[in-house]
Amino acid sequence: MSSSTSSSDARWRGFGRTFLGAAILLATALLALAFLVDPYDSGRSPLALKAGVSPQGPRTAAASRGRDPHFAGAIFGNSHIQLVSPEQLTRQTGIAFVSLIAPATGPREALVLLDWFLRHRREPAGALVIGIDVRWCTPDPTLATEKPFPFWLFERSTARYLAGLMRFDVLEETLRRLRYLTAKAPERARPDGYWDYEAGYEVQGFHSDPARRARLLEPLDTSGGNLAGPFPAAAALRALLDRLAPDVPLVLVRPPNYVSALPVPGTPGAVADAACRDAYARLAASRPRTALVDWRIDRPENREPDNYFDHTHYRRKIAVPLAADIAAAVMGLR
Repeated sequence: MSSSTSSSDARWRGFGRTFLGAAILLATALLALAFLVDPYDSGRSPLALKAGVSPQGPRTAAASRGRDPHFAGAIFGNSHIQLVSPEQLTRQTGIAFVSLIAPATGPREALVLLDWFLRHRREPAGALVIGIDVRWCTPDPTLATEKPFPFWLFERSTARYLAGLMRFDVLEETLRRLRYLTAKAPERARPDGYWDYEAGYEVQGFHSDPARRARLLEPLDTSGGNLAGPFPAAAALRALLDRLAPDVPLVLVRPPNYVSALPVPGTPGAVADAACRDAYARLAASRPRTALVDWRIDRPENREPDNYFDHTHYRRKIAVPLAADIAAAVMGLR
């Protein structure tokens, strides 16, 4: 090998080491910056930072909302409980409620958010409301998820949280966070987490679309197909509550469905639906200060097509009386 070739190889090795060292230093600096400015207001930064976060999705905004000491009660679930107003529950119960819902999530995500909320209370929570839809009926012990969720953000382990910060979308949010922290009057995400999807549906013309009504009238099996159990989500919920909130009032809510999505008596779907309902009814009966509010039944509101956008997403015409029933259940448990 010639001396020129050896010299060239040495230069490339030196460049590689320098580049690698610079990349490590840059990554470390960005990680330190993200940790200090706390892009999702998780409370882990040693600095005293401005409360709240800029407008963003509920999956990440829940880190800030869930630790807000102003709130004593919380709503958990997905879009099937999303339209229940925390403001209405606050007004009707005297307990300050926050909505920690996240669309397209199931029990695994809800349990993570429930754990986050409970371990950030200085005093015992005032009340918990959990939407129990078909995803809570799964026999899958892993409680598999359907959409990405930032589990790392709610980790108890600081090391796993730091590992989660090493991603491009966090870098983007860190820059937005810096703007939020340095602005005199920044736009803040709604603290109580309420997200009214009705306006979005109306903008898309759902209410006036004749095809929507035709689809709504078609039968849809929403039972989940779990005829006899097990129901690991119910067991996981009970275990978490026993550990962190044994005496906190709890309302389990079976959200409304349009009549064409309700189980037909005598079918396997009806058997599966009854089995799931019974699992949570047993939880409610065996746990102190717990109630089951069941709107997944054939009632006049669930027979009116104008009350629904699709089989499982209802309008405020239903959300308001549903919230009133939830509030009444909470008051009955106090």
